[in-house]
Parts: sequence; C-alpha cells; structure tokens
Amino acid sequence: MNAKFYIVLAILLAAFPLTAQAQWRLQHSGVAASLRGIHAVNDSVAWASGSGGTVLRTTDGGAHWLGCSVPDGAEKLDFRSVWAWDADHAMVMSSGPGNDSRLYSTHDGCRTWRLVFSNPDADGFWDALQFDGTRFGAILGDPVHGMFTLFVTYDGGTRWTRQVDPCLRTLDPKQGAFAASNESLAVLRSDRPGPDGGDSDMRRLWFGTSGGWMYGLTIAPMELVGQSGCVRQRVGALDPANPAAGIFAVAFRDAENGVAVGGDYAHASAPGIAAAKTKAAPWRTAVAPPRGYRSTVGWDPGENAWIAAGTTGSDISHDGGRTWQPFSPEGWNAVSLPFVVGAHGKIGRLLSWGELRAALPGGE
Repeated sequence: MNAKFYIVLAILLAAFPLTAQAQWRLQHSGVAASLRGIHAVNDSVAWASGSGGTVLRTTDGGAHWLGCSVPDGAEKLDFRSVWAWDADHAMVMSSGPGNDSRLYSTHDGCRTWRLVFSNPDADGFWDALQFDGTRFGAILGDPVHGMFTLFVTYDGGTRWTRQVDPCLRTLDPKQGAFAASNESLAVLRSDRPGPDGGDSDMRRLWFGTSGGWMYGLTIAPMELVGQSGCVRQRVGALDPANPAAGIFAVAFRDAENGVAVGGDYAHASAPGIAAAKTKAAPWRTAVAPPRGYRSTVGWDPGENAWIAAGTTGSDISHDGGRTWQPFSPEGWNAVSLPFVVGAHGKIGRLLSWGELRAALPGGE
C-alpha cells in the first residue's frame, strides 16, 4: 500500500475512532465495461462479468484481474450473471430479449467456452443464475404467458427443466423480475428431512419482483410442480404499477436468515426498501431502510453485518436487516463479498475495520 493510502487511513482512524467501519478499496480491472456479475469462490478466486461479452478472473484476491476469451458470438451480449466453482470451472449467463439470454460454460479457466443453453422463449428475458454450491442450479426469467420463467438443473448445468408450478403465476400483468445484480433469486437447500430421515434433495427458492413482492417455493427432483410451501408476500410500500421499483436482491446467510433490498432505480436517491426473514417469521420490512435504491446485498461475517449497495452508495446493518446506516458514497451494481463491481469496469474489495487498522505501519 502506498503512502497516500496510509495518510488517508490515519485521518479516518483519528476522525472516526468509534464509528468507523469497513471500506471499499478500488482495484484495477483493465476494462471499461459495465460490470454486473460477480462471484467470489473464496478470498483469492473470483470471477466478474459484464457488457460486451466481458468476463474477468482473479486468482490472487484481486491484485490482478485477467481478461477471459469472449465466447463465440457473444461480443455484444451483456453477461449479467456469473457462477464459478473454482479457478477453472464457471458459467456466465447473458440477459436480453429472446435468444440474447444464453448460458456458457468453461472448464479450462475461461480459455474456451461452450454454449450449453439458450432461451427458448422469443418473448422471454433471463434475470438471474444461482447454484446452491452443489450441482443444483436455477435460472429465473421474466414472465412468459403470465408465469415467471424458472429452469432448474441437477447436473451442474448440462440439462435444464422448466418448472410449471402455480406459485410462479404473476400477481399483476406488468410484474417482472430484475437483472441488475444477478441477485433477484436465492437458492437454499431445504431444511425438510428426506424420506429416510436424512438430508433432503429438495431446494427452497426465493425471488423478488417489481411491486415489492417476495415469492417462495420448494423444488423437488424429477418434479415440475413444487412441493407446496408457496409464499407470495408483499413488502414495503412500492407502487405495484411502477416497473422500475421492487425487490432487486435476495440473500441468505444461512438456511433461516435472509435479507432483501431494492427500491426505484429510476429515482435512485429516494429511500430504498429492505426486508428481513427468519425461520420463525415472515418477511418484515426494515424500520430504517437504506438511504437509496439498492441492487445488491451480502453477508459479511467479518463485520457480522449485512452490506447493501447500489448506484448511490452502500449501507450496513448490524441487526439482521432491521435498520441500515450509510457507510460509503461509492456507487456499485453487485456484490459477492469481499468483492464488489460497478459501472465503467469498477471493481472493489471490502476491507474490514480490523484490516484497515492492521494496514497501518506497526499495525496500530
């Protein structure tokens, strides 16, 4: 770290000795693309994606971000989603109308890519790609014929099956999901016991939509219709007729505790919305929401807090998402902690307050 960084850090420590918190430290991406996809495999390995077929990868914690080859025919695609298992195996998903929504995979550290799935719906639009850490994954898309699009895979993404669960029906003709950060969908392993009393093969899916609606349903292997547990709950006080306002990101820190954030991206400086869920309670709207529209949220175990970000800044919650306080004016699109990405190729890494103190000469 250079002398200027130490000077700024020392000023922060002196000015805010009790209230200072984690901060974003900018990294060099080497690209100018709008970045909206980010997935941290661990503190060292992460993948990022964005407009113009852009895919980036780091294996040294972001000290160096290296550009990947562009999949054939993807030069104009907008890769809103990326998911990786390690430094060699990853998938990227583009969001766009009809066939512009596509899924590619790599098994050699992004030297080569293979097209594995394309949107079969001419009037469809994919919003999010999520896996649960195993070979189970799901793709969420905007409604087609009055039903949200949902494809699932049990083999790591080779074969995808459309779900036709009644829980996916829209509640408003103009309802849709959002592809701002690849976080409109969250996938969890179900806490229901399996038929033999062991671990269940079922998954619990949550996704947010315009109008502030939260959807929850359970998916079982070899079934096209969910295994009950359908939840459709509205949070916040957003105008259901406003297609720019809603829940943009959903994340869980464990099987029981989750947070959702959003707002109105057309009025990004207006107060955002947030809601929290525990196993014993439904989604509850935050008492003190983020200060603006927030498109992404993640759990930081180092700070023992939730961190939400959007184009007008970042906020933090130390009480499970009930109240939020601003901690950075930097604008961002998506987080996969400790990394964050934004417009114009911007990438950052979260430094906890403990790391900031340790960064000072002598570890003061």
